Amino acid sequence: MNEHVDAVLATAPEGGNGSNGASNAAPAGEARNPLLAALGDRVRNLRAQRGLTRKAVAIAADVSERHLANLEYGIGNASILVLQQVAGALHCSLAELVGDVTTSSPEWLLIRELLENRSETDLRRVRVALGELLGTASVDPARHRRIALVGLRGAGKSTLGQMLAEDLELPFIELSREIEKLAGCSVREIHDLYGTNAYRRYERRALEEAVQIYSEVVIATPGGIVSDPATFNELLAHCTTVWLQAAPEEHMGRVAAQGDTRPMAASKEAMEDLRRILNGRAAFYSKADLSVDTSGKTLSQSFQALRAATRQSMGLGG
Repeated sequence: MNEHVDAVLATAPEGGNGSNGASNAAPAGEARNPLLAALGDRVRNLRAQRGLTRKAVAIAADVSERHLANLEYGIGNASILVLQQVAGALHCSLAELVGDVTTSSPEWLLIRELLENRSETDLRRVRVALGELLGTASVDPARHRRIALVGLRGAGKSTLGQMLAEDLELPFIELSREIEKLAGCSVREIHDLYGTNAYRRYERRALEEAVQIYSEVVIATPGGIVSDPATFNELLAHCTTVWLQAAPEEHMGRVAAQGDTRPMAASKEAMEDLRRILNGRAAFYSKADLSVDTSGKTLSQSFQALRAATRQSMGLGG
């Protein structure tokens, strides 16, 4: 299973009318303070980007789900200490949670002014140029021979990745299995025993070792690899990345087809959470070099689309 996003694909809804639950909307007629509303939006978006359920964040932050829900909906005037706990659970700084890091110094403000309202294309060019200027950009000659598939569980990364590797006569690895080998336990156990920060460290190390060992390979990555900017930058620098897209309904259906029917018990709520995770990660997945939409396609059709896109990128015929 792909870390915490499986909590959405395999657990009951977060909301409800119970004592530990929370309504999925702010109380009718209650005005929201703009500052608290903006804070709530940031908390909710950060949680979605990381693929964490509200329950998981509440447990990690040592606050009640009701308190966290009120915070997300902009009706909870949380203390600084609570915000610090929530920031820790979301693996971000308190400054990022409550405001914009680019307000922290005059240089940040001047840089932000230069970049404000620029297109995604322009921002990507700036990011690449900065990497070259600061010496952090990697010019890897083997990059075009390492193919990394990104996307949520149910996109077909493992199945299509294996097929692509056989077609290209390259090794195939699932990064999740490499993480488990390094840790000596399952992905679920890493999260349960050591926490998300430890998992991210294993994920980064597994990717670095894969890059060092293989100059030619097809890699199926965990869905949440985009949650850690440093690891995702490493992936972009050393691999040709392909985003395998699928509609939320197809993600859910494919998980059920694999024999995991647990999400179906709360399909409406799980689907809403899955859409939120996809929306939170789409901007990161879109940084991939290539994109293949598998929605509405058979396995054969999806493979042919992936095969054609990667072969063209690699400069191969047929």
